[in-house]
Amino acid sequence: MKSRLPFSRVKTLLAACAVALSLQPLTHAAETPPAEVHLDYAYYSPVSLALKHLGYLEKALPQSKVSWVLSQGSNRSLEYLNSGGVDFASSASLAAVLSRANGSPIKSVYVYSRAEWTALVVRKDSPYQTVTDLKGKKIAATKGTDPYLFTLRSLQQAGLKKDDVELVHLQHPDGRTALEKGDVDAWAGLDPHMAASQVQAGSRLLYRNRDFNSYGVVSVTEQYAKEHPQTIDTVIKAYEQAREWSVKNPDELAKLLANESGLPLDVAKLQLSRTDLSSPQLTSADVLASKAAAPILVSEELVRRGVNVDQVIDQLIDTGFQQVAAQ
Repeated sequence: MKSRLPFSRVKTLLAACAVALSLQPLTHAAETPPAEVHLDYAYYSPVSLALKHLGYLEKALPQSKVSWVLSQGSNRSLEYLNSGGVDFASSASLAAVLSRANGSPIKSVYVYSRAEWTALVVRKDSPYQTVTDLKGKKIAATKGTDPYLFTLRSLQQAGLKKDDVELVHLQHPDGRTALEKGDVDAWAGLDPHMAASQVQAGSRLLYRNRDFNSYGVVSVTEQYAKEHPQTIDTVIKAYEQAREWSVKNPDELAKLLANESGLPLDVAKLQLSRTDLSSPQLTSADVLASKAAAPILVSEELVRRGVNVDQVIDQLIDTGFQQVAAQ
């Protein structure tokens, strides 16, 4: 006859097992790599160009087909992400904040750069010297992007409201063309188009403010983060390889940017002179900088009523995935 443990002893053993399991490090279950991984690349994200060019991700995911889509601006990048056109989208952080605040369930998992990539630009012969001079004038800007938010913050700092100017919603390359043709009085520029306009047309940066430039992030949907955490880790590690290569090979990076964008080498070098690739880690200063822009997102009704933008910013950045970049 088999002996049985007393029920109280069984309870004790089960409790001990539970404690032991709780002390084990949490690991992701083995994940089957997706058949395809879709990423965007952008001229405003030189690291994405390097990643695409060097093939690090294709080597890291041999069982998956890696495909690439060109994004002309943060708005397009996030549209692709939310429609399922890409799995990884590179955008300005404030554009990602705006997207999540308006209901898109996205997570930012990597910081690809900190750059002064936007400013208010005027023609070389423009009579305007300050932002205040733009009252009643036409400003080209791509709605939902960092340059658009930069414009709103610049106007506010100058004591102007959005209605004090005429905002013309154009994609970044079209905004440059409109400025140089004289169809608008100013343009919320974005590199490399801004650098190209400076070098090739003599355009002048009317107003610069590095603090109003947000950092660049790579984002995924929350569903993708739950279903493919190991794939995200792999993509981040590949991005890190590309970032490190970019830092060590600035001349080659400038040539790559010039070749991909079809712009002269001196334009690429000017853009990169304003681009900081030194650290992929999000800092408390970055969070504070994003939250400093929250009031204008609310006052300009760019987010849904009742949304706590500070909370959105805290929820947007997934620091767990960021730790992969530090390994």
